[in-house]
Amino acid sequence: MATATRTFTRALRTSARPAFAAAPRIAFRQSGRRFYSSEPAAKKGSSAWVWLVGAAAVGGGGWYYLNQQGSALPKVFKPKFEDYQAVYNEIANRLEENEDYDDGSYGPVLVRLAWHASGTYDVNTKTGGSNGATMRFSPESDHGANAGLKAARDFLEPVKQKFPWITYSDLWILAGVCAIQEMLGPDVPYRPGRQDKDVSACTPDGRLPDAAQGQDHLRNIFYRMGFNDQEIVALAGAHALGRCHTDRSGYSGPWTFSPTVLTNDYYRLLLEEKWQWKKWNGPKQYEDKKTKSLMMLPADMALVEDKKFREWVKKYAADNDLFFKDFSNVVVKLFELGVPFPEDTPQWVFKRVNA
Repeated sequence: MATATRTFTRALRTSARPAFAAAPRIAFRQSGRRFYSSEPAAKKGSSAWVWLVGAAAVGGGGWYYLNQQGSALPKVFKPKFEDYQAVYNEIANRLEENEDYDDGSYGPVLVRLAWHASGTYDVNTKTGGSNGATMRFSPESDHGANAGLKAARDFLEPVKQKFPWITYSDLWILAGVCAIQEMLGPDVPYRPGRQDKDVSACTPDGRLPDAAQGQDHLRNIFYRMGFNDQEIVALAGAHALGRCHTDRSGYSGPWTFSPTVLTNDYYRLLLEEKWQWKKWNGPKQYEDKKTKSLMMLPADMALVEDKKFREWVKKYAADNDLFFKDFSNVVVKLFELGVPFPEDTPQWVFKRVNA
């Protein structure tokens, strides 16, 4: 069954997306209750979620209409739900345009971009967060935790050129929302209104998690953002997506057998597989004893070594629906860190394109 599942999923990921694709994709997710989502696949290189412009005129973006002679008319374009849905659709239709990129999808690296753009928030100083897109500038773009994210920013640049009214800050988060939903994850509500900032707003290095550290470090990093233990574990479930690269984080390999489909397999694998230190010349990481094709980082293993974290790992491993509910809630919180939304800002759930 598992081999057939892998073959079926691979076909879906490289097909031209026929109209009936949605039903098999959902069936695939539902079939993964007794077995892992797929068998080990041939190693390629997806984006790891390392530990874990236009002239914008108004809040969520604005653009002046041009007349036939090309001069600006004094009317500001105020984007509506349909305009953001069009941006979502553009991203969704391009996610798998390059089958040679990592595991065939830009989805994981877009999730990582949105995460790292948001995870710099400091609840005490009210600095950082998704309101600014300051990773466009050095030194923030050169921070070690952001290695490889140029691929995500470059991927989104044509989208920005096509929809110049949207801010980079809103675009990056919208791309993360799109990637999660299109990779069979839960619905992720979205609010527009982030504004871009200049280089002076760049945050210092060290605000994102270090994969080599343990539970004390994780709590220090995530408590600074305003998260609790349950939320830390729920966010870690995004490691079901993507993989690590030696030329980025220094680590190598995927966390799960299906790095372009969001499931609770990350938690199940943490508990059910036997893990051992990988013998290689790279930084310390774990490999699964059975296939030696999966990896876990020291910060991942901290979730099962710490008693409080482990209780939530067990709950999410046993209940994919609970994981989806909690993950959606916490990722919305993450993506909105540092954003001063007006009270009347709408919250939308976008219609999926390929999922």
